[in-house]
Amino acid sequence: MTNRVWLASYPKSGNTWFRILIHCLDLEPGDTLDINRLGTPIASARAPFEDATLLDSDIMTRAEIESLRPRIHERPDPDLGHHHNRPATQFVKTHDAYSLTPQGEPLLAGSRGAKGAILIVRDPRDVVSSLAGHKHISRDEAVTFLDNPDAAFGVSSGGLPSHLHQQLGRWSDHVAGWLNQRDIAVHLVRFEDLQRDTAHILRDAMAFAGRTVTREQVERAVQMADFGALQAKEARTGFRETASKATVFFRRGQAGAWRDELTPRQTRDIELAHGPMMATIGYDLTFSPPPHRKFGQS
Repeated sequence: MTNRVWLASYPKSGNTWFRILIHCLDLEPGDTLDINRLGTPIASARAPFEDATLLDSDIMTRAEIESLRPRIHERPDPDLGHHHNRPATQFVKTHDAYSLTPQGEPLLAGSRGAKGAILIVRDPRDVVSSLAGHKHISRDEAVTFLDNPDAAFGVSSGGLPSHLHQQLGRWSDHVAGWLNQRDIAVHLVRFEDLQRDTAHILRDAMAFAGRTVTREQVERAVQMADFGALQAKEARTGFRETASKATVFFRRGQAGAWRDELTPRQTRDIELAHGPMMATIGYDLTFSPPPHRKFGQS
């Protein structure tokens, strides 16, 4: 039985902030947060794959790598220690879409790879501006990226050389793939809800993951991971997860910032492409909404 829980998201949806919050839960009073030492493993990391397989992934095809990835993810968890006589939860970040290998098995090994997933989603209208800054592309190009079925990370040595190929696909399909799969349980966290009531959403997510946290731990984590404080830390020390072409990682972090960043045409294009899924998980549309009920409604 694995104690792993995926922290899954489309890029620029709040995964890093959520990882920092989890990291801060383990800090003691008086400890200092080092944003460059979070310690959260990443499913697409190249080094663990090569260490386990003794293969050079640079000379392997994508199909060859993906055929082997379930074997990597289904390995027993390392000794994580115990907390109050209960096994610790291992949180692992992934941007991978929930997909199948060429052999037809879950890329992330299904229930053998994790006991569940916390799926972090963000309004795609806000994802566009954040992604544009991260990839140093225009917002129009970012809109196109979110609607590209072949969109991926880690596809060039100039981008993420330490990572394997991460198939993303369209934003809508990425979210649907995680929500609709039946291999493992999924707990949905909307970035906007996390920002609105960080402590409550964090406690609920930890309860889903089987981790007990105190009110004091949560309150301290929320204070330490304040977005303004993270921006100040990045300004002082830099952040090693910042893309090579991006100026900053913690750019703005505001829900609804798309209203003063996107043109009406860009907003319309996003909603036309992803409106059904946006409505399903509770995002209001500015153009004609499709007849889908919101997430959680009966």
